[in-house]
Amino acid sequence: MSLKKYQKKRNTKNFYLKGIIVIFSVFLLALNYNLFLVPNDFVIGGTSGLAIIIQKLYGLDTVLFITITSVILMIFSFFFLGWKETNRAITGAILYPFLISLTKPLSTHLLKYLEFDSILIVAFIGGCICGIANGLIYKTGYTTGGSDILMKIVNKYGRIPEGKAVFTINIVIMLFSSIVFGATQFIYSLLVLYVNTTMIDRIMTGISNSKLFFIYTKEEEKIKSFIMNNLKTGVTILNATGGFSKEKISVLMCVVPNKDYYLFKEKVLEIDKNAFFVINDCYEVEGGIRNERKIIRKV
Repeated sequence: MSLKKYQKKRNTKNFYLKGIIVIFSVFLLALNYNLFLVPNDFVIGGTSGLAIIIQKLYGLDTVLFITITSVILMIFSFFFLGWKETNRAITGAILYPFLISLTKPLSTHLLKYLEFDSILIVAFIGGCICGIANGLIYKTGYTTGGSDILMKIVNKYGRIPEGKAVFTINIVIMLFSSIVFGATQFIYSLLVLYVNTTMIDRIMTGISNSKLFFIYTKEEEKIKSFIMNNLKTGVTILNATGGFSKEKISVLMCVVPNKDYYLFKEKVLEIDKNAFFVINDCYEVEGGIRNERKIIRKV
């Protein structure tokens, strides 16, 4: 098979896989919206959050409101952002209100069996499902339209960073919801939003299973020996220059499994109490020498 045919086959396979993930994720998002967000007046921003407020104030159906705003925002997206950005959002923008409508009867049936002792549990579950669904959608490169489109327009023409734009838009909607539903409901919505964003981050970047250490120490040989002989893992020596002293120094770099993180940090300080180190989460490691055994507790 030629490289061109292989690439085409791979792209086709990825296209169908992404399509399945998007449909499943939007279905999950819609079900969660009807099961946990709407019945409990959890407003976490976006057009779907605004729809809950409008329903409360004027009785307008949430699906109708989301559909209308999605169509308007798609038109804005086409003229202000172009077809490429609109294409990424149009699938989710069509699917989301359709699946909200489709899952309403199922949600009504399931609500009879979903009784929790605390609304905090409801908020946590709602935030988790929302975060998982959104994370999977974003990871495929798609969006559900809505406030994402508005955020990109504000970012492009207002020169405001996307993170700040989405935060500003959502916080305005949430503050408005606190007037309608009260401060208590606002706090619960904040919890849902926090869990949602945390889950999105975990889905997008993965869960750190190890720590990356950068160590500057006067006891370089002892620490290097401990890493290689007891951790049974590799270590890289980086040549560096002190920013203030201009002194040539060596920095040890190594990856340590999470289970050995605290022990290793304590051991480094035991060998050299003045050691300077920086520790980062490490999400993926390929190649090199891996630690397949636990640290030997006694050195």
